[in-house]
Amino acid sequence: MKRTQSGMTLIGFVIVLAVAGVFIYMGMKLVPMYSEYFAVKEALKELSKEAGISQKDPSSIKDLFFRRLYISYAENVKPENVKIARKDAGYTMTVDYEVRRPLIANIDVVGHFTADQLLSRTALDE
Repeated sequence: MKRTQSGMTLIGFVIVLAVAGVFIYMGMKLVPMYSEYFAVKEALKELSKEAGISQKDPSSIKDLFFRRLYISYAENVKPENVKIARKDAGYTMTVDYEVRRPLIANIDVVGHFTADQLLSRTALDE
């Protein structure tokens, strides 16, 4: 009886390792982008819970927002990416920004992120 070997060859193993390496490398570029996006969403949510937020002027609201982002090391959101519009008894705050990271050679990964939050009067404000 002849026994045959089964399993992965060295070339097959190198190919699998290369594919896994590419996905890990892409993850290393994408995870910080999404981490920053979730920090922006969290800052907006916490800002909406702030007492008296609907009574503040837009410049002080932006200042409070960017202070929260500074703590989270979010560097890609600029003041021109933040829009505050009056709505009913409060404001609607929209953060719309883009992150571009180099991937391989002349190929970039681009992430476009948008987050909205209603900053309105709550029971604490009254």
